[in-house]
Amino acid sequence: METFNVKLKDGRIVQIRLFQPEDKERLVEMYESLSSDAVRWALPPYTRERLEEGWFRNLQHITAIIALYGDKIVGHAQIFRFPHPRRRGTADLVTYIHQDFQNVGLGTAMLAKLIELAKKEGLHRIGLNVVAR
Repeated sequence: METFNVKLKDGRIVQIRLFQPEDKERLVEMYESLSSDAVRWALPPYTRERLEEGWFRNLQHITAIIALYGDKIVGHAQIFRFPHPRRRGTADLVTYIHQDFQNVGLGTAMLAKLIELAKKEGLHRIGLNVVAR
């Protein structure tokens, strides 16, 4: 997947592309900078250790994209493909948007791109839990 630009409702332009291993430090920085309000109802691994254990060690089962504004990651979305044979073709989806980029269309753009990638990977079911604020 190449990088593509998205113009947000407030006029800012962000780039969306696949997550690369060299993006790890910037992704940790994004999670460390989330406000307590932004994470109140979510369960991401906010610390470096939890990111390493939970996501970075399972990259073979994950398709992840990031949103960049300048050199900072401001959004992260991924699908986790279940490795068990009985769950073949299914995945869970997570999306996290930095509080400074919420409610401007970034999550919608990232979700659309991730669903497109999931279809290309042959997935037929994606689970998502949503928490309304």
